[in-house]
Amino acid sequence: MSPLGGRCFEHSGDFRPITALLITPAHFVGSSFRVEHRDIVVIGASSGGIEAIQKIVRALPADLPASLFVVIHTAPYSPFLLPGILNRAETLLAVESQDGMTIQPGRVYVARPDHHLLIGPGHVHVVRGPRENLARPAVDPLFRSAARHYGRRVIGIILTGNLDDGSSGLLAVKRRGGVAIVQDPDEARFPSMPLSALRYVDVDHRVPLREIPGLLDRLTREPLPSTTAEEPPPLMVTETKIASRQPLDGVETMETLGTLAPYSCPECHGPLWRITDVGPLRFRCHVGHGYTAEAMQAGQTGSLEDGLWEILRLLQERISLFREMQEREGAAHSKGDWDKRVSALEADIAVVQRLIASGRAGATPAP
Repeated sequence: MSPLGGRCFEHSGDFRPITALLITPAHFVGSSFRVEHRDIVVIGASSGGIEAIQKIVRALPADLPASLFVVIHTAPYSPFLLPGILNRAETLLAVESQDGMTIQPGRVYVARPDHHLLIGPGHVHVVRGPRENLARPAVDPLFRSAARHYGRRVIGIILTGNLDDGSSGLLAVKRRGGVAIVQDPDEARFPSMPLSALRYVDVDHRVPLREIPGLLDRLTREPLPSTTAEEPPPLMVTETKIASRQPLDGVETMETLGTLAPYSCPECHGPLWRITDVGPLRFRCHVGHGYTAEAMQAGQTGSLEDGLWEILRLLQERISLFREMQEREGAAHSKGDWDKRVSALEADIAVVQRLIASGRAGATPAP
């Protein structure tokens, strides 16, 4: 409790007064006792997420006693406009996340393009760690880091988006005693992420977007009952270290994460391990790339199309080479022999072109 009458904010062992926040009855002058609240809110979205998060932030009170952390899937070199967009609401202050930034209540920390956003004890961690679910920033690493360090003080929210990033992270939030909120997929512009979260996580609240601000205001002001904190599971700790590019201990080998799988990483083409965990089927390679089964199928589809374009290039180059050889060595072979070779290659090219044009090569079947 601050002598100035404000709520105390803990950072690296010291307590700093935040006088703008209202004191609760559970804070006593002259006592170190402090009732915990849910003051860490992590939000993940993909397609359609900017509009959804705008609506949430616009309706939140300016004195919300919590910090928000936002990950939206973005292209690596896309313009970073979201903090400015959110600040139009003039409620909470949205900032571009910087490595080492101190966490303060009443702020929205937004993940930068091509960087994971993680949170540690009292600070923000921004790093170009291995992509997860084909994305950087990705939702799962943020949620896991929050669950690891803040436990039951965390509220996790999954909004509109494609595929299933965030399901594993939201499960981590629940495991550590946090609250899981999912946007009602019936109203989400892209319902895949909310549907996946509902499939794998025993969510606490499935609500339309318009109800999330009021729900957050209530949940962040409710005192949490006193309890003994448990240590985070070793898998959660290890995967958080991988995302932040921290060195692993000697015992934290890939074999401790799961079993070797008969697949290769769509990005680095190294071996994959099947993660031993509940929730969505997941894989990780030894350099750290992580995938749900759905994300890996999407990655394989992209790799397969890349392969088809490479095959097409090689076939076209072979035709050019044969024609050059015919000009140089035509007397040694009949014209019919050259024509047969070229015709066979042209037939192969037509097959590859049809596969590329159809979009069926490697397409993920509908569930």
